[in-house]
Amino acid sequence: MQKTVCITGATSGFGRACAERFAAEGWRLVVTGRRVERLEELRGQYGAVPIHAVGLDIRDLGAVEAMVRDLPEGFRDIDVLVNNAGLALGLEGAHRASLADWESMIDTNIKGLCYLTRCLLPAMVARNRGHIVNMGSIAGTYPYPGGNVYGATKAFVKQFSRNLLTDLIHTKIRVTNIEPGLSESEFSIVRFHGDKDKADSVYKGTQPLRPVDIAEIVHWVTTVPPHVNICTVEVMPVCQSCGPLAVHRESGSGE
Repeated sequence: MQKTVCITGATSGFGRACAERFAAEGWRLVVTGRRVERLEELRGQYGAVPIHAVGLDIRDLGAVEAMVRDLPEGFRDIDVLVNNAGLALGLEGAHRASLADWESMIDTNIKGLCYLTRCLLPAMVARNRGHIVNMGSIAGTYPYPGGNVYGATKAFVKQFSRNLLTDLIHTKIRVTNIEPGLSESEFSIVRFHGDKDKADSVYKGTQPLRPVDIAEIVHWVTTVPPHVNICTVEVMPVCQSCGPLAVHRESGSGE
């Protein structure tokens, strides 16, 4: 049976790589994003694969509800939802950070993810099958300077994923939280508001994760036997670790 996957933020990075990975397997795709021309490029790239492309800002609840309500025949039974759309903005300390950036991260990473999940879940429960894949981050577990609200949004995604599993224990619906570490995509360009030089400096001297690496993991967790649920995948490149803890030392004698 041909399955259907819905992927948010499918215009670049992890989302685009996930769309290409599932398209290569012949899945039906519902792909969303704000850059419609990129979605059309994807549809043209995989002309033989059924792809429904929707220009969508997941922060807009009305638009999310309309998208789900208006899914065409053949795309209505979503087997897998990949909640990929999200962003980090800025790397300033909390006392200097932009409130507008904070609001954008909360609206996208938390509220947008919740909107689409809530809109698609009832049909999954009615069919007693489905899989929610949330794109978290190691930033939801390990803090770093300047990570403040971004890390907090990903901590929400982690706990929301766990609570979804609890709510859905009476069903055969699966929930997975993917938690990537250092990854090279448009992520840092967005974080630094288009400053490519600054974004490139993040990856200097490293071999970071690539979107295709994450797409392979997403495909794997959705294709294990149906009685198996991969709850969490924490993944880092080998050049990254989670320590040590920071200690601030006064420069004077302290007397």
